[in-house]
Amino acid sequence: MARGAGDPDVLLETTRLLLRPWLVEEAVVQREMWLERDARVPPHRRIDADGHPTLAAFETSIRAGDPSSAGLLAVERKADGDVIGYCGLVGGTGVHEPELAFELLRRSWGQGYATEAGWAVLDWARASGHDRLWASVWDWNVASRRVLAKLGFTESGREETPYGINLMTTRGL
Repeated sequence: MARGAGDPDVLLETTRLLLRPWLVEEAVVQREMWLERDARVPPHRRIDADGHPTLAAFETSIRAGDPSSAGLLAVERKADGDVIGYCGLVGGTGVHEPELAFELLRRSWGQGYATEAGWAVLDWARASGHDRLWASVWDWNVASRRVLAKLGFTESGREETPYGINLMTTRGL
């Protein structure tokens, strides 16, 4: 079941997953993802030496419905009832196309959850009237590149940064 992208009650369901808005008590999962991030991820996207962002900062962001992450849905495993990451759309205002984004806790890698969640979000995007999505991925992130390939994304550009090469991919809907 998919509801419109602007609906705060969005719920996407797959065979094994529910994708839904975050609950404040799940901020601990968001922080854990930040703690697990590869050292090659830019520093502003990792927990710093002083422990920031804090758990309280993640809780505040969820309470506020932070617009930068409003389209990033919690990925919950139905069988276990645990949240293992996020998948959703960011951006996409005005003439800009939205970006597919996903990240899962390491303990859930290699089980097809990112691909399954990605397909649900692609269907949601199509039902919401989008014609195309894009996704960026670091060239060294082989697992995420495989997920994007399974979802039908193809490379459309490269950007060299101080943190490595960022690949731009697109997919028509």
